[in-house]
Amino acid sequence: MTNKKLLDPALVYPAIAASFSKLSPRVQWRNPVMFVVYLGAILTTALWVQALFGQGEAPAGFIAAITVWLWFTVLFANFAEALAEGRSKAQAASLRSSKQNVVARKLKTAAQDAKAEITDSASLRKGDIILVQAGEVIPTDAEIIEGVASVDESAITGESAPVIREAGGDFSAITGGTRVLSDWVIARVTANPGEAFLDRMIAMVEGAKRQKTPNEIALTILLVALTIVFLVVTVTLLPFSLFSVAAAGSGTPVSITVLVALLVCLIPTTIGGLLSAIGVAGMSRMLGANVIATSGRAVEAAGDVDVLLLDKTGTITFGNRQAVKFIPAPGVSAAELADAAQFASLSDETPEGRSVVVLAKEKFNIRERALLSHEVEFIPFTAQTRMSGVNYDNREIRKGANDAIRRYVLDAGGVFPEEVSRQADEVARRGATPLLVSENHRVLGVIELKDIVKGGIKERFAELREMGIKTVMITGDNPLTAAAIAAEAGVDDFLAEATPEAKLALIRQNQAEGKLVAMTGDGTNDAPALAQADVAVAMNTGTQAAKEAGNMVDLDSNPTKLIEIVEIGKQMLMTRGSLTTFSVANDVAKYFAIIPYRVCVDLPAA
Repeated sequence: MTNKKLLDPALVYPAIAASFSKLSPRVQWRNPVMFVVYLGAILTTALWVQALFGQGEAPAGFIAAITVWLWFTVLFANFAEALAEGRSKAQAASLRSSKQNVVARKLKTAAQDAKAEITDSASLRKGDIILVQAGEVIPTDAEIIEGVASVDESAITGESAPVIREAGGDFSAITGGTRVLSDWVIARVTANPGEAFLDRMIAMVEGAKRQKTPNEIALTILLVALTIVFLVVTVTLLPFSLFSVAAAGSGTPVSITVLVALLVCLIPTTIGGLLSAIGVAGMSRMLGANVIATSGRAVEAAGDVDVLLLDKTGTITFGNRQAVKFIPAPGVSAAELADAAQFASLSDETPEGRSVVVLAKEKFNIRERALLSHEVEFIPFTAQTRMSGVNYDNREIRKGANDAIRRYVLDAGGVFPEEVSRQADEVARRGATPLLVSENHRVLGVIELKDIVKGGIKERFAELREMGIKTVMITGDNPLTAAAIAAEAGVDDFLAEATPEAKLALIRQNQAEGKLVAMTGDGTNDAPALAQADVAVAMNTGTQAAKEAGNMVDLDSNPTKLIEIVEIGKQMLMTRGSLTTFSVANDVAKYFAIIPYRVCVDLPAA
């Protein structure tokens, strides 16, 4: 994502157009101070038209000058608000762009060799049978009824690691828009058009509403009170002026045009018209911190945040599982395990596979080998075997999941040590992933794969805690894994096995308690929650839907950047407080300044 200028023509031109579209009374009444200016502009416009026909209360040129300034004031306030909110209109549009009308293979029977009818995903209906092969995009939400495959769900979940989906059990559901990486599946469509996962995301984003900040509500009440006071003061001037002129028998009463101009000068027009401009200034400060803020109000809300929700993958952790430890089986050295693990990973181009090679090199100085293609046979990973490996020089090395290696060794008549099983369970309890290695049907030990927590994040969370902000990690992991990562990262609480609906419910629950909620995320499934949160920071490395649903995008993809965001938000609150104090003091001074004028109007001429 490029760092756009704040006054980029792509933002300014729509804001200018919005300045005029916001002249609707239904929009103007939401800002009571500017609504009074808006009504005054309409009134002086009518008086100007009347003056053109020779029936004006004042010269037409004078009325026209006042009218132009009033309309300019209203349009400037509209422009500032439109510019401050100009980037936050594409939430649902981005989600819709994630939907793809892809080619689908529709089957008449649930058999791979059945004749396939080529159609498009939009024509699929609930109950239809489809075939999806390696490299193809899954056309719609479905449930696998035959086959097993490795599926890349990163476009939807933000999780970089592929997952295994197979018929039966809890892992049979597949989501439209994801991609099959290996093997094939036959699935039954579970959603009609408009009812799929992405459609539900769109509906939740469009239904999400952000609440006003407490400071904004309090300031609005103050501005309304001041406006009412000065409105009463100004309205009383006309009857007093008429009475004074009648009692004196000469003179000219004050004109309505002058009273409208006086009212606009008395009421807190400055703060009322510049509230959104303060938001624009906050957005500019965010650009300096390498954060694109799409909402000025979100910058201000950041100063009052009470709860911070963080998506685990890509925010708290890097998202790619890395090999961190070799745990040898009884009677096996760690170096022997590392050698076999690196050998089996030479053709594995996944981040996990490369990390095994690097770890073996760092721990035991084991270098990669130069192998001739005719001497070695690499065994690729498949969803059916859930293993990969290599055959070379009478060595048959396999690397894979716990149950897959167990079955592979036992089927060949080998022995699976119970100590290795215990080691694998212990790794899983720590929130990591166990990967077993065997050579010639002999189990060598366990590789511990871990989703690495980003450096320095625990200390930054401690800073947030000192600022009174509660941190909550949200993840789709099981509670055991989530608890382990939460403890390592130092968050205050966590939500495990989180669905989009659960995230949204958690945010609404906190907001119902009067708390302001900030959230960081990077996946399409985070979009509804980001849209609902008061401050929504999307990682630049995340999906486009997440970035559009948020009201801020961190170009550095650093979740600890929220501390800087909160500091900038607090600075913006101080700026607005100073401007409010000045404006109120100025208005009070103006009130006392008109007392002599009012006395002169009230007193009859000598």
